[in-house]
Amino acid sequence: MLLSPEDGAAIKLTLKLAFTTTLILLVLGMPIAWWLASTQSRLKAVIVAFVAMPLVLPPTVLGFYLLILLSPQSTLGQFMQYMGLSTLPFTFTGMVVASILYSAPFVIQPLQNAFELVERHYLEAAATLGASKFRAFWQITLPLSRHGILTAIILGFAHTVGEFGVVLMIGGNIPDRTRVVSMQIYNHVEAVEYSQAHTLSLGMVVFAFLVLIAMYWLNQYTAPRKKHY
Repeated sequence: MLLSPEDGAAIKLTLKLAFTTTLILLVLGMPIAWWLASTQSRLKAVIVAFVAMPLVLPPTVLGFYLLILLSPQSTLGQFMQYMGLSTLPFTFTGMVVASILYSAPFVIQPLQNAFELVERHYLEAAATLGASKFRAFWQITLPLSRHGILTAIILGFAHTVGEFGVVLMIGGNIPDRTRVVSMQIYNHVEAVEYSQAHTLSLGMVVFAFLVLIAMYWLNQYTAPRKKHY
C-alpha cells in the first residue's frame, strides 16, 4: 500500500529528529564520555547513573517530568518567556531536548567504552612530544575510537527513530509538527487502519533489521582485534 501524505510527513519528521538528536549528542557526549573514561572522581558513579537512567525509567516518566520542568508555569518556562523565548512543550525543539536525554546512554556509553580501550601510553607519548590534550584527543583518541563512534551513531539514531512515550509526552501528536512515525502507527491502529499501520510497521521492522546487520558488521570487521602471542 502506498504511503499517505501524513505518513510521509511523519517519516520526514522522524528522520529530522533522529539526525538532529544524534548530531547534538555526539557533540555533547564526547566530552562527557571522555571525562567518564579518564576520571577517578567520586562523582563518576553519580554521572554514570544519571546518564543510564533512561535505560530503566519508563519513557512516560521521563516525558512527564520534562513536561513539568519545561511547562510555561515552571520556573524555567517563566524565565524563557521573560527572555522572549517560546516554551518547549509541543514543539520540535522540545522533542529534540527529550530525545537527547532519552537517547543519551546509547551514545555516551559506546563512546566511553571506546575511549577506555585507548592505550594510555599513546597519550603519554604525545604529551612528551609537546602535544596538547586537545590535539592528542583529536589526532589519537578519536581515530583509535572510530568503532565506538560509529556504534554510538548507529545506536543513537536508531533509538531516536523508535521513540514513542517520551516524545508523545513532550511533543504531543500534532500533524506536520510533532507527529513522528511511532505516533502515526498508533493513530492508524486507533482508527482501525491496519493496512496503513502494517506498512509503516513493516518499514520499522526492516529498519531495525538493517541496524542489527550494521552492528554485526561493525563488530565483525572493524572492532579492534586482540593480538595473540
